[in-house]
Amino acid sequence: MHQNPKDARRVVVKLGSNLFFSPDGELALDRIASLIEDIAAARLAGLQIITVSSGAVALGANALKMKPQSALLAQKQAFAAVGQSRLMSIYEQGFAKFGLTPAQILLTEEDFSNRKRYLNLRNTLLTLLEMGVIPVINENDTVSTSELEVTDRSASFSDNDKLSALVMSKLEAQLLVLLSDVDGLYTDNPHDNPDAKRIPQVQEITRDIEALAGRKSSRGRGGMTSKLQAAEIAMNSGGMAIIANGMKPGVLRRIFAGESEGTLFAGKSEALSGKRRWIAFASSVSGRIHINAGAMEAIARKNASLLFPGITRIESDFEPGDVVAIIGPEGSEMARGIANYSSADATKLMGKQSADIERLASTRNYDAFVTRDNIAFTSKNHE
Repeated sequence: MHQNPKDARRVVVKLGSNLFFSPDGELALDRIASLIEDIAAARLAGLQIITVSSGAVALGANALKMKPQSALLAQKQAFAAVGQSRLMSIYEQGFAKFGLTPAQILLTEEDFSNRKRYLNLRNTLLTLLEMGVIPVINENDTVSTSELEVTDRSASFSDNDKLSALVMSKLEAQLLVLLSDVDGLYTDNPHDNPDAKRIPQVQEITRDIEALAGRKSSRGRGGMTSKLQAAEIAMNSGGMAIIANGMKPGVLRRIFAGESEGTLFAGKSEALSGKRRWIAFASSVSGRIHINAGAMEAIARKNASLLFPGITRIESDFEPGDVVAIIGPEGSEMARGIANYSSADATKLMGKQSADIERLASTRNYDAFVTRDNIAFTSKNHE
């Protein structure tokens, strides 16, 4: 397990929207050029780097002399269409000075929630890295609304924070660097409390750590909450994450040299397997399965499969192979798993024994509703 950023060989660097502009709203070309120079230097030194870049909506709005914050959804999608080519032009010109080639990759939520597309994406990205290309990834805001809409759904990419973490997890990168306009995680909001202290390292994202997350940024759509969620995905994948200030010149050079910048989130010694990472983080949840205390104890403490006698209630329609949320007796999600039966069959079988499957189910699949290899815990209380 890698605990020092200097040891990372494959890195995902996420650039937030605020980095592209100065306080007066002008395009901050010098800052972006400096970040591109640091990324290029690291690539030429042997690191494999994937860049996840926000900024298309803001660049489009800037070009059209409109404000993105008050725009309608369709207008934001139009801003993205105008701004995405401008965004790639900045990267193409910047990397060309160092003899490097970027590749544009636009993704939607479905590219992750569909496991086949998820695996195809991995193959494409790994091939690009082998060719020495620097992938520049952004959410496809022109066709996807998950990031642009104000929503509480956890699947939203939130200014590319979660997107960057999923890419990092899928490629088994050792380090995720989240650059925005904040210096890291603080003991309190530094804008309100002058005594607030930067937290240099976090070993585990507890409820107390989550409580320290503040407000969203003005130009971007992410905030500290979405950055902590991204850092947690990185940690659960066995890697590290750093939240740092991209406004500070040379910040990436110092991070790659192993110097203390921002807040470092250390990786866990027991990382989730690739399939369980997809179940826990990347998949879309099709239904909710409520279970009793006995089933919760069996799957959480005894590594057992989820059997039908332990199911008390089923919500929503789903098919075999869909990912469902497993809800404990107290009403909160404890895990996710891949269903072996449809919601129609599961409704007939809940509370029943495995001997009843042949008689009640349209097709007999497994004795278990979710087999233990296809369960990934999402609650800290049940890991």
